[in-house]
Amino acid sequence: MSQLQDLVALIRADTPLIVIETPDEQRVIELFRQTLTHVWRALYRWSITEGLRRLDLDREDESEVAPDASNTLQAIRDAGQRGVYLLLDFDPYLEYAGTQRMVRDIVQRRHCQPHVLVLVGTKIELPADLEPFAVRFAPRLPDAGTLLKLVREQADAYARENGGKRVRSDEAVVAQIVRNLQGLSETDARRIARHLIFDDGVIDANDLAQLAKLKFELLNRSGHLHFEYDTARFADVAGAARAKRWIEQRRAAFVEGKPPPGLDPPKGMLLLGVQGCGKSMLAKAVAGGFGVPLLRLDFGTLYDKYHGETEKNLRAALASAEQLAPCVLWIDEIEKGLASSSDAADGGVSHRVLGYFLTWLAERKAPVFLVATANQVQALPPELLRKGRFDEIFFVDLPTPAAREEIFKLHLAKRQLDPGAFDLPGLARASEGFSGAEIEQAIVAALYAAYAQNAPLSEFQLHAELKQARPLSVLMREQVQALREWARERTVPAD
Repeated sequence: MSQLQDLVALIRADTPLIVIETPDEQRVIELFRQTLTHVWRALYRWSITEGLRRLDLDREDESEVAPDASNTLQAIRDAGQRGVYLLLDFDPYLEYAGTQRMVRDIVQRRHCQPHVLVLVGTKIELPADLEPFAVRFAPRLPDAGTLLKLVREQADAYARENGGKRVRSDEAVVAQIVRNLQGLSETDARRIARHLIFDDGVIDANDLAQLAKLKFELLNRSGHLHFEYDTARFADVAGAARAKRWIEQRRAAFVEGKPPPGLDPPKGMLLLGVQGCGKSMLAKAVAGGFGVPLLRLDFGTLYDKYHGETEKNLRAALASAEQLAPCVLWIDEIEKGLASSSDAADGGVSHRVLGYFLTWLAERKAPVFLVATANQVQALPPELLRKGRFDEIFFVDLPTPAAREEIFKLHLAKRQLDPGAFDLPGLARASEGFSGAEIEQAIVAALYAAYAQNAPLSEFQLHAELKQARPLSVLMREQVQALREWARERTVPAD
């Protein structure tokens, strides 16, 4: 059934009290106007500023009742014809015993017609005495057709306000914008579409990043998600050829939202590996490769000392991510938030958080691609590692000689240095056992040495820094080797 049919059914059933939580009250009013073509009732709207007004399909009468709550409820009780009454932001007045009693009399049909009261507001908390009489109705969010019409209306508005100048648009980008606006209320979607169009009168690929930013700022009410403005390209990541190919194979299915018959949409990947070997960069490259926003969730910010608040924070963060879909959700060092722990240590919070997170992994429907990274696999709960939680578990190992050459090339070019002026194979041999982060720091240290000598960077300085540095694979040889041995038969190599 459509939401209009659902609403008509509630009115025909003389539902005494309907509660609608939404910031889009104008859309609710229009929806109730549409019910008049299916079921006849007198329709009224009340607000404290305008009082009680009669609404019909094409007109609106002035109020003849004082706008205060008591007079309004008395007028409803005295009405000789049953009606539907939209009460906007009325719930604060229910704190008063007299007002609450009058509402109970109306919903219990005491000496009055079988009216339908509709409370409309952004957040409505009913008194316990009224809750048994209430039915909560959630307006459905606008579909793709409605959003496309909305975008076109804003383009027409731009033309009217700019002397007939038409908006230049790319239809493929318009389709992407419409898809990314899904999950928003009509009011919010209209505001964002207007912002994008009126900014420069053009709808093109440059608007997609701005749309993602505006949508994030609007929906991240929990504050536990971080919008990563700087995603990466696969070209920015050295090595990881197998992981890149795996991601590219799933790009179309994820971005278009229509996997081939018999296949489920891609869910996500877990990246295990040695610290500093590019897991975070690869996570950013996934978002860049998919062309969708990258959100980062820091589990450390979720934990709260009050009972139940940690789980509530996780639910809010994941709900925000679903509203921002399609997107990539990146959880860095996931073992720090979901590490195994005893109930005695934290009152069972970790187990409850893990339980909810696993349920979300299994049941989520929104196109949220999860990329989790971890350094200490031993700290991860076994439930997280079993097949089905992630589509694949990749191990990001220390870079191969070819990957080390590529890393030198990337970081030298990033600092406006010509990689061709250096013996990259020789530097790759000298950096055996170094991670990508350690190679970058060796380049930085050599640049400081060159700056102190007021001379250009030389290959000798690079070799000197590499020779005196002690990489993690040396400092933590036993732990690194144990991790590599564990991953050898249990994970897929990223490269």
